[in-house]
Amino acid sequence: MKKRILSGMRPTGKLHLGHLVGALDNWIKLQDEYECFFMVADWHALMGEYEKPQILPEFIIDNVADWLSAGIDPEKAVLFIQSQVPEHLELQMIFSCLTPLGWLERCPTYKEQLREVKTRDLHTYGFLGYPVLQAADILLYKAGKVPVGEDQLPHLELTREIARRFNSLYNHEVFSDPGAILTKTPRLLGLDGRKMSKSYDNTINLSDSEDIIKKKISNMITDPERIKLVDPGHPSVCNVFAYYAVFFPEMKDELHKACADAGLGCVECKKRLASCLIELLKPIQKKRHDFLKDKQMILKILEDGKARASAVASATIREVKAAMKLSL
Repeated sequence: MKKRILSGMRPTGKLHLGHLVGALDNWIKLQDEYECFFMVADWHALMGEYEKPQILPEFIIDNVADWLSAGIDPEKAVLFIQSQVPEHLELQMIFSCLTPLGWLERCPTYKEQLREVKTRDLHTYGFLGYPVLQAADILLYKAGKVPVGEDQLPHLELTREIARRFNSLYNHEVFSDPGAILTKTPRLLGLDGRKMSKSYDNTINLSDSEDIIKKKISNMITDPERIKLVDPGHPSVCNVFAYYAVFFPEMKDELHKACADAGLGCVECKKRLASCLIELLKPIQKKRHDFLKDKQMILKILEDGKARASAVASATIREVKAAMKLSL
């Protein structure tokens, strides 16, 4: 039998190129090798967007349309909305009772987010406990593998610790340790050289029109040391060149030489990049347009996914309650 995978995305905005190379491309490969559960993580989204929850329904449909357009196949993978499977919160509640507070306070991402995010207040009970919900997400489906980047390994280790603590407390091997599938995410910064994020308004969205892509690329920060066209460039520090390296590696060597020899100006280089990205996104955008014309089909896919996810989730909760002797 194929090993099972659980992964998800928070529906907090439109998907962008960072999502494509950082997650979707990998999901597409994994769905042929594993039994995949891909989750719209709306409870996780609510932890940060609790002041404007009305944005979530629109982005749920929008994001799933992008998943399908990029190549996620509902015949191969289970696509579902987290909040429509109530066992996620039920298992989170159980895990919350046995998770020491210190485990959560030492979480590096929690501390980083409190330090970096200034646009909303994350000093909440829910946000402190989001790693417990993550653990519930993974263990509810008994995922044998979880695709993560190296920076997310502490989250997965916390999930293992919660699983071990549950098994030890109730003397039942209900959960096994989920393993990591380390995903090497290409380095893709936002248009301004910072981390690509909708919060910074520095993204190229999968749904952006040709005119918007051209405008955004034209404003990209390039080599700060190249002032004049005749000045030799330094591709290794140029964000535009980094996009070529990620998306069009077959062009990398030629462009590196042309830039370093001052044979290609930044304006022309950005125009070429915009044209290449427009062509890259055309097939996705065509499919996206077709999917969004029939939102009922997207809802049907999510409804089918809910049924498949619920069958696994309810079985796990029955096993958990039996181990805890909570069953009547």
